[in-house]
Amino acid sequence: MTEPTLIRTGPIRYATAQRFARPSPAPDPDPDQTPDRTRSQTPGRRTSSGEICPQLPSRLDAVMGPPLDRHPHGEDCLNLSITTPARDAGARPVLVWLHGGGFSSGAGLLDWYDGGALAAQGDVVVVGVNYRLGALGYLCLDGISEGNLGLYDQLAALRWVAAHIAAYGGDPGNVTVAGQSAGALSIRLLLDMPEATGLFRRAILQSAPLALAARPREDAQALGRMFAEFLATDPRTADVSAILAAQRETALANLSRSGSTMEPAFTPVEFLGSDPSSGSFEENVRGLDILYGWNLDDMSAFPGEGDETAALTRRVYEEPLGRFGLRAARAGARVHTYRLDWRPAGSAFGATHCLELPLLFGSREAWRASPMLGAVPWEDVDSLGSKLRAAWITFARTGTPGPMSAPLHQGKVPG
Repeated sequence: MTEPTLIRTGPIRYATAQRFARPSPAPDPDPDQTPDRTRSQTPGRRTSSGEICPQLPSRLDAVMGPPLDRHPHGEDCLNLSITTPARDAGARPVLVWLHGGGFSSGAGLLDWYDGGALAAQGDVVVVGVNYRLGALGYLCLDGISEGNLGLYDQLAALRWVAAHIAAYGGDPGNVTVAGQSAGALSIRLLLDMPEATGLFRRAILQSAPLALAARPREDAQALGRMFAEFLATDPRTADVSAILAAQRETALANLSRSGSTMEPAFTPVEFLGSDPSSGSFEENVRGLDILYGWNLDDMSAFPGEGDETAALTRRVYEEPLGRFGLRAARAGARVHTYRLDWRPAGSAFGATHCLELPLLFGSREAWRASPMLGAVPWEDVDSLGSKLRAAWITFARTGTPGPMSAPLHQGKVPG
């Protein structure tokens, strides 16, 4: 059987941003851009740096393995990639991917998140998004940064998709935003932002650690002052290497302070003037299709939290997600749930955090020797992945994932 021909386009700059400032829309992309013209040198219009946000190694390297592809690190990182079956008037469903990584690592441009398998199997358009991370994205410090800049980057990417995805064969009226871990928590917070209304029709939240929620602003500012002390120079002009070094020291201090191996130092914070009774969440989710879920052994990726994996997973993922689902359903969203129970042979981690990622994205080469996949041949990973991809594709097309089969289980929204 002949594999479908796919067009992979990018990196494309979707926005620009000065350090510690909100993003501004990038100039319109080249309407004739094709995979061999992703680095056009026309100044100020089509050039993309191809950069990902500067970052330290991921704390989940022991579980996922480190990424095997290399991309330049830099602050001109507001780039995205697009995988599409065709650049035509096909008006295909669009899936916009927000990666995880504890708000401190990862990138939508990584080979891990190549959308080829999804695009080919489901005739959908897949968009992978970079956003700012760590102190560059989430520092909260009076006179320097308001915080939540990574969230505003994601908002800018969704606006770019609304304006331009039709030129890549996608339907701007049928956008599903999907994310895992920090990316899924980002989606939950986007649902509190009136600016996000209408930018997506459906949402998939994979293993969102909603127990972390948004950090109180006072606490975030205390961590910001701690970071500034470690940096010992103006954050607005400091070298990126110095920022990363101070970020590492702040993370270690936060670990000592909180005792949590899971809680990042730099995370989204409560919005200025936010009012939980304002009704933004209820207004934003009304009429949305939402799919959320978790992996049976999510917390095996975070040793040292003090309890056994099942209890921790229930407390950090299952119960907060259940409360979210109930609230969304009561507000008028159509809500579906899942749980992934697959425990790969030869893996010490079981159905761990991030395990669904190679089932959805990437390739044999991208996930080569990933510890969480154990001794399972790639052919078996891809075979199981086709089932998971089918559920995600069906959801993106219709708003329901359809019937699920083991080891993917359909859940029931509490209530």
